[in-house]
Amino acid sequence: MASLGTSLTQIKIFYAHERWQLSSHRLSGARVQCPAPSFAGQAVVDKSFKEIKLEDFKGKYLVLYFYPLDFTFVCPTEIIAFSDRIQEFKDINCEVVGVSTDSHFSHLAWINMPRKQGGLGELKYPLLADFNKKIASDYGSVDETLRLVKAFQFVEKHGEVCPAGWTPDSPTIKPSPNGSKDYFEKVNEIKPVRSFTFYHSNCYHIS
Repeated sequence: MASLGTSLTQIKIFYAHERWQLSSHRLSGARVQCPAPSFAGQAVVDKSFKEIKLEDFKGKYLVLYFYPLDFTFVCPTEIIAFSDRIQEFKDINCEVVGVSTDSHFSHLAWINMPRKQGGLGELKYPLLADFNKKIASDYGSVDETLRLVKAFQFVEKHGEVCPAGWTPDSPTIKPSPNGSKDYFEKVNEIKPVRSFTFYHSNCYHIS
């Protein structure tokens, strides 16, 4: 359970992914059993601009997901998939909000573009603008992206594999039978500490 200020209490937080890590390190952004970061901003709702905030979803579950950029190639397939099945979420008392660091003007332009041309077309849930990147920062989305980029760079430079939840100070795996054996022997000498990482989507129950 978590509370949000004095207005919301008992927010159950569920994460899209969870991981085990070898050594504790400070994670910025939202965490399990901590208050869900409040947010407010301009969104496109039914092709109109409207301010939405976390408190608007009191009494419901909320899927809050982040995507990189408007007018990209893969993102619209996922964004549209949520829209096409939005009623299934509503049937279980759940709302959906998409977030990117584009402006609400950019969101509207993408929604107004027909799907045959790579646009979103009619969208049945809000797209929230996070132009100053505050929401992404508060929810740890930026930190997670940076962590993944560092992992890609490490693999390219050293030719070793980064395990789940890798950070620059964590052990890596040499891609060989003996290399993986060395890794598991090393990590099993340390008692795992359970922690959680935000990926693209997070789900909350706000009551």
